[in-house]
Amino acid sequence: MADPVKLSLMTGNYPNTQPLKSGKVTSPLVSFDFAEVKIANQHFKQVVREAKYDVSELAIVTFLQAKTYGKPYVLMPAVAVSRGQLQTIAYDGERGTMSPKDIAGKKVGVRAYTQTTGAWVRGILQDDYGVDVNGITWVTTEDPHLAEYQDPPGMVLRVADDKSIPKMVLEGETVAAIVGDTIPDPRLKYLVADHEAANKRFAEKNGGVPINHMYVVRQSISKERPDAVREVFRMLVESAKQGVQPGTEMAAGIRFGVDACRTSLEKIIDYSFKQKLIPRRFTVDELFDDTTRNLKP
Repeated sequence: MADPVKLSLMTGNYPNTQPLKSGKVTSPLVSFDFAEVKIANQHFKQVVREAKYDVSELAIVTFLQAKTYGKPYVLMPAVAVSRGQLQTIAYDGERGTMSPKDIAGKKVGVRAYTQTTGAWVRGILQDDYGVDVNGITWVTTEDPHLAEYQDPPGMVLRVADDKSIPKMVLEGETVAAIVGDTIPDPRLKYLVADHEAANKRFAEKNGGVPINHMYVVRQSISKERPDAVREVFRMLVESAKQGVQPGTEMAAGIRFGVDACRTSLEKIIDYSFKQKLIPRRFTVDELFDDTTRNLKP
């Protein structure tokens, strides 16, 4: 029997991770040193700039950029977070009614141009609503997770990092903004009025609920201890089975295996290339190695 291994793991506190983090899902082969996490995306820079964790949740666009710049991680076909995206973009309803076409050529706020939610929203607005997202000025308060990446010139306006994105909308500095999964002020209104139906249509046409975060593992571990990687995957699958209610939107979004993730990954790769987030279109299969490509639930 192979020697047990202890791995550092960074992941958020979700229904699909709670059984793992609480110790309900265990293994004689793998144990974890869990990072203390309140908001997972606040740790992503440590992953791609410091290679701090052995296994980590990571935004999919951040991973695509990490692969571009040769960071020492490989993707696992395991979704940590997914969701519909169109409820995240809002405008000030006290200034009149807006629809997606009304943001063309204007300023729109987003935490960072490289944010995965932003990439999904821009791609959907362009494909499904005919919005020229490259003609919009994207007003950001944060730099990219990858230090090597430079925002596209002429498309991104960086402002002070203490600026409030919702406040910029309400004060008229931007006409709209990606404000997060929950509208933070009653004056803000959804840019896509039928966002729930639109999210459902998109998922039905494009391989499921859009993927926000997946898991990555250190390349050296995947090469030297494929048995441990297979066990980590098994534990993630088991944790999701125990923690997520069957038949819910979350259950539909938390997917395992390359085939289950393929269409959604193809879409975000395409969006990332068109938005100048990555220099070329990766194939889905090259995101994985021989160990992780063959992981199946």
